Amino acid sequence: MKWLRRKETQALNPSVEEQREQALAEIGAKLKSTREGYGFELDDVVNYTKIVRKLLEAIEEADLNNLPEPVYIRGLIRRYADALGLDGEQMANQLPIEEVHRVNLKPSWTENSRQLRPFHLYLLYIGVIVCSVSSLSHVLNTTTIANNLELEAKSPKEVFTSKQQDKELTLESVNNKQNSNINGDLNNKQVQVGVVLKDSSWIRVEVDGKTEFEGRLPQGTNRTWKAQSQLTVKTDNAGGVMVSVNQEQPKPMGKLGKAEQVTVAANTRS
Repeated sequence: MKWLRRKETQALNPSVEEQREQALAEIGAKLKSTREGYGFELDDVVNYTKIVRKLLEAIEEADLNNLPEPVYIRGLIRRYADALGLDGEQMANQLPIEEVHRVNLKPSWTENSRQLRPFHLYLLYIGVIVCSVSSLSHVLNTTTIANNLELEAKSPKEVFTSKQQDKELTLESVNNKQNSNINGDLNNKQVQVGVVLKDSSWIRVEVDGKTEFEGRLPQGTNRTWKAQSQLTVKTDNAGGVMVSVNQEQPKPMGKLGKAEQVTVAANTRS
């Protein structure tokens, strides 16, 4: 009976290692399903985040054996989730880092010496100070490593000119939806077209009959244009350009290496 109770207690109170494996499995599944929902390959995430493919695969498959320490895993999860437009900080914090050890102090004196003497109190006081300093040092070291990793995650090799541009270049803007009213008329909506480049491509954008942009954009670029009546996007590499109309799910313009043109009118309902 005692053995059965012990097994039941272990099932009700899983270890930190088991909790970490379960949390990583849920996080990895969420990241993988989101990536596949956008139609991106794992190599696309590797090129964008600069994270080694082996580590990304280990996160999606919840393979702790091929991942570094938990505090570094949090940094990798944060960077991966931010690239997909998710809340990287919140998702990273779902992964347990370390186990909290509980210390039960039991009296060790005998029946003949139940009263603590001044010498004993002095030793106990020294022990408490040593434990406190050691715990504080451990916490500070862990915080420093986490902060350094966060700074590294927020400083990729790509050069961003401001925080606002950084947010625009993430994949989060793919899933944002906003309603636009023009001069208070709810029935007269602007047309909004966004492009996300999976491959370097030449594009030309015409807004209300005028050329708004023409040139080659690098892989990973995310741009948005609005028009009052009509907006046209032309490209020489339709498979490398993802187009979204009025902030809906982006779709490829066509096949790789093929020239295509898309025209959207303002009265088109998405």
